[in-house]
Amino acid sequence: MTPIMNRTSIIQNCYIVRDLEQACARMNKLYGIGPFLGGGNGVLNEHYYRGQKADPIEIRGVFVQSGDLNIELVQLVSKGPCAFSDMFPNGKEGFHHVAFFCDDYEAERDAFVAAGYPVASEFTVGFGAKICYVDARDSLGHMLELYPESDIIRGMYEQTRRAAETWDGKELIIPWA
Repeated sequence: MTPIMNRTSIIQNCYIVRDLEQACARMNKLYGIGPFLGGGNGVLNEHYYRGQKADPIEIRGVFVQSGDLNIELVQLVSKGPCAFSDMFPNGKEGFHHVAFFCDDYEAERDAFVAAGYPVASEFTVGFGAKICYVDARDSLGHMLELYPESDIIRGMYEQTRRAAETWDGKELIIPWA
């Protein structure tokens, strides 16, 4: 069997949460991880939900590092349909997706679709990268987030890793530098 993706390194697990600050405190208490980078509001523009133009997605989110794994926590602010609300409607929370960098974003996204995994949401982030959530719930129980290669996204991961290595434990949530 030929794999859909050219490379299969999972770089991130993401959880949808009701309250970002409470979730950061809970994960820190459970696992001792920190700091959590981000916390501000973000808008995911040029949103297509299941192939149809849709309202932008408004979120609050943070990254935190746990060993080699990056963990993202996302609080959904907007109310419209999207990949986040598909899994966790009405303020529910839980594990949402794993994330990957793609050698060829469009080709790998299209390969998932051809294999029967639809794109739930696709959008453009503030610095111009197009990202999508592929719906793999029927076979895996969660979404897949596909990234194009991006120095900005890689830099966010590296900043999170460095912050964890030097964290003094004082400030739990630190805005992006």
